[in-house]
Amino acid sequence: MSESNILELTQVTKTFNSGDRSLEVLKEASFVAKEGESIAIVGPSGSGKTTLLGICAGLDSPSSGDVLIEGESLSEMSEDDRADVRNRLVGFVFQNFQLLPTLTALENVQVPLELRGEKSSESIAKDLLKKVGLEERIDHYPVQLSGGEQQRVAIARAFINRPKILFADEPTGNLDADTSGSIVDLLFELNRESGTTLVLVTHDLDLARKTDRIFRINLGKVTVEQ
Repeated sequence: MSESNILELTQVTKTFNSGDRSLEVLKEASFVAKEGESIAIVGPSGSGKTTLLGICAGLDSPSSGDVLIEGESLSEMSEDDRADVRNRLVGFVFQNFQLLPTLTALENVQVPLELRGEKSSESIAKDLLKKVGLEERIDHYPVQLSGGEQQRVAIARAFINRPKILFADEPTGNLDADTSGSIVDLLFELNRESGTTLVLVTHDLDLARKTDRIFRINLGKVTVEQ
């Protein structure tokens, strides 16, 4: 594993304002993720895990502090520049799959490369769908796929732009126990093959223990548990 840092959070605070009240969800959170490392973020429901993940990925901005992806400071960027960083360096897997219902499995996987204007998106997408065991389902729409199959499509889509870092938000949250196990194995296998850094939010401690390190978030503070 390389010792280079792919993700750095420094004194990140996030406050939400509602009327005359403010809620500090994150309090000076700091941590570093290295290239090829896997990290789990755990904590009680409502503790700010998804907020933290969104800030790490540049989907949201901290109230104070800084986030660097591959040495690039997100806080100093415009929204367009942050979107460019996500397109170049970041992959996502969500609990609710977030597939486009009017596109086939193949077309859903192709989307990130199509947006970048790459010509070889179809062959790369077919190869990834084969890797996730869906080569016979490429022409099916999301409604024709089981939850586990939809998540496999989402995982293939996440890896198609060869991300340096993959963010997964409760990737097994909508799946039964048997399906969850196969999805977890697939996620870690593809991650190892690609040398991608994995940062996942989960309430499943068995899943968290499969990662290299566990960070626990509680009352806005982030601490290293493992």
